[in-house]
Amino acid sequence: MKHIIKLLIVSLLISNNSFGQLYSTQAGETNFFSETPVENISAVNKTVGAILNTNTNEIAVSMKMTAFDFPNKLMQEHFNENYMESEKFPTGSFKGKIVEAIDFTKNGTYDVTAKGQLTLHGVAQTRDLKGKLTIENQKITLVCNFDVKLVDHKIEVPKLVFAKIAEVITVKSKYAFTPYVKK
Repeated sequence: MKHIIKLLIVSLLISNNSFGQLYSTQAGETNFFSETPVENISAVNKTVGAILNTNTNEIAVSMKMTAFDFPNKLMQEHFNENYMESEKFPTGSFKGKIVEAIDFTKNGTYDVTAKGQLTLHGVAQTRDLKGKLTIENQKITLVCNFDVKLVDHKIEVPKLVFAKIAEVITVKSKYAFTPYVKK
């Protein structure tokens, strides 16, 4: 996981030479839910790496697809082998910029939109992700809920199980950032 955070930092620094205050987490949480009349599928990944540059409003998130935990191990196996092809596409990511001007020195809760690239299954899509950003005593929490259309990321569902998997997956993320300390 430390490797992912280092890659995120390098990514942000390369994209913009100004070195702002960096906030990070290695324990971000992303979960998804697929609801159909036949079966509901859910999973959670509690080892998501994310970094936020408060000077530039840039944000980067990266997660290992194999780190999603399912209540049913067979579902987890199908997710990684058949749908996400996790050996071929091991990570999912988002790299973008928060549009709104935020005063990160003031406590408060703000509606935010991050414009950037969401990459899943090796396919990048430009997205505007909306969320709530809360600043409280040098801690920043970001909560973001959005939908992912499987077709947008070329994730194929065999016709045999099509009724068991939704075409649009609900994703919920929560990241609790603290000031980044180089180790």
